[in-house]
Amino acid sequence: MEGVSNQEKSTIDTELQTKLLLHSDDHDHKGGMRTMPFIIANEAFERLASYGLMPNMIFYLMEVYHMEAVTGTSILSIWSALSNGLSIFGAFIADSYLGRFRVIALGSLSTLLGMVFLCLTSIFPQLRPSSCNELDTSCNPATPTQLALLFSCFGLLSIGSGCIRPCSMAFGADQLNNHPTQNNQRLIDSYFNWYYASASMSTVVSFTVLVYIQDQYGWQVGFSVPVLFMVCSALMFLLGSSLYVKVKVGESPFSGFIQVLVVAIKNRKFNLSHDDCYNHSHGMDRVELTENLRFLNKACVIKDSNTDPWSLSTVEKVESLKSLIRIAPIWSSGILLFTTSSQSYPTLQAKAMNRHITSGFEIPAASFVLFMVLTVTIWLAFYDRILVPILTKYTHQPRGLHPKIRMGIGLLISVIAMVVSAIVETIRRHVARSGNDMSAMWLVPQYALLGLAEAFNAIGQMEFYYTELPRSMSSVAMAMFMVSNAFSGLVGGVLVNVVDLVTSEGGSVSWLSSDINEGHVDYYYWLLGLLNLLNFFYFLICCRFHKRFTLST
Repeated sequence: MEGVSNQEKSTIDTELQTKLLLHSDDHDHKGGMRTMPFIIANEAFERLASYGLMPNMIFYLMEVYHMEAVTGTSILSIWSALSNGLSIFGAFIADSYLGRFRVIALGSLSTLLGMVFLCLTSIFPQLRPSSCNELDTSCNPATPTQLALLFSCFGLLSIGSGCIRPCSMAFGADQLNNHPTQNNQRLIDSYFNWYYASASMSTVVSFTVLVYIQDQYGWQVGFSVPVLFMVCSALMFLLGSSLYVKVKVGESPFSGFIQVLVVAIKNRKFNLSHDDCYNHSHGMDRVELTENLRFLNKACVIKDSNTDPWSLSTVEKVESLKSLIRIAPIWSSGILLFTTSSQSYPTLQAKAMNRHITSGFEIPAASFVLFMVLTVTIWLAFYDRILVPILTKYTHQPRGLHPKIRMGIGLLISVIAMVVSAIVETIRRHVARSGNDMSAMWLVPQYALLGLAEAFNAIGQMEFYYTELPRSMSSVAMAMFMVSNAFSGLVGGVLVNVVDLVTSEGGSVSWLSSDINEGHVDYYYWLLGLLNLLNFFYFLICCRFHKRFTLST
């Protein structure tokens, strides 16, 4: 630098070095393992609070809001569908606009507000329907205002769940990816293990301790405890704010899919030829354009110098969308299994049965779903540690059995689970109508079978998505899993309403009557078993077409 003395040069260099050191020091102090307690605690407390509300909610709707079993089940199915469906929206907003930190913070606030308002409905009589008249057993229905408040609670809880669940794990990984070291992958694996362990423990505590509190101490105390847990969740997350790495937003893969469709439709009149030039992405692994679903190829044909993403897409985005379309049929086969495993009627069965372990202790009806969770946990550990090494020698598959085989086994087990459920319910109904009690432990086999079906099918689905989709679409795999859960809620709501409408024609007692001793839940289980069997054959057809489609590429 001309005209600058050596002393001035030295001063400038020192200032620059100081700034670089300060910036580096500030950067190094962000993220790392010390942020994990805040993130894991946020997710654990949120699951404790949210899962603690779900098991007994059917009884709250029936006993406090005087709803029929079909109406309550439909509402809970829609709530589940909304919570899972909004996960896609939450992931999109986090990736493209607000970032994960803000979305998780907003989700925590929304969940907290939903729980506070729900707790208030149990405290103030004006916010819920009046109690039933004991003389003539008549019950006043909820007013439109009371229902609006209740549905607002569910809406806020769904928004919170849709914001927290898809972002929490990825946000934790962001903290560790900021420190690229030789042990980085080990730290990420350790984080995932702790994350899943805390989630599992939260689920167990929710289905046991919180359900027991609601049964023994009533709705006011039972709904107040989740509020306290959610306060802890929000506070723990916000306390670590200054330590977090907050990754800048980029483009969501869902935006790319929409762009491909829009550009392909714009170019629908364009005729493809062998001399066409195609636009490749410079920021992704280069892939070759395939001939299947050729209509989409029109989205990446270079016609002029316009490179706007809404006028010209890339080969990589087109092929990513094709891979998604290719696995969509197999993905759809998992919807009915989730519908089957999330039914509320087994809880109503347990309520009507003898749940005493000793003369002084009775298992809460809503806690029986824990047997399904325990089956999933035990089976996954057994399969991973014992069966996989043995099966790998014979199948030459790194995970023992191919994901599609495991998915098929899960669908078959769901058929068996419904057959067992129908037989047990037939016996239970006969015993109850004769004036006797049947032990609720007879429900354990059907819960265990449903857990086994989910362990085979759900984990198989996840591995199938990860192997079939490009690496750049790894986040889409989890999104597809959430969407299938969302559709299962909608299918469940439609199914119970159709069955109730058809079976109650002509003044007949509905199969799904609130008085399950008068209804025929066993017939409903036989219907689900038949539908699951048809779904299994549909899965086989989808696998055959998927194999042909894959070979053609």
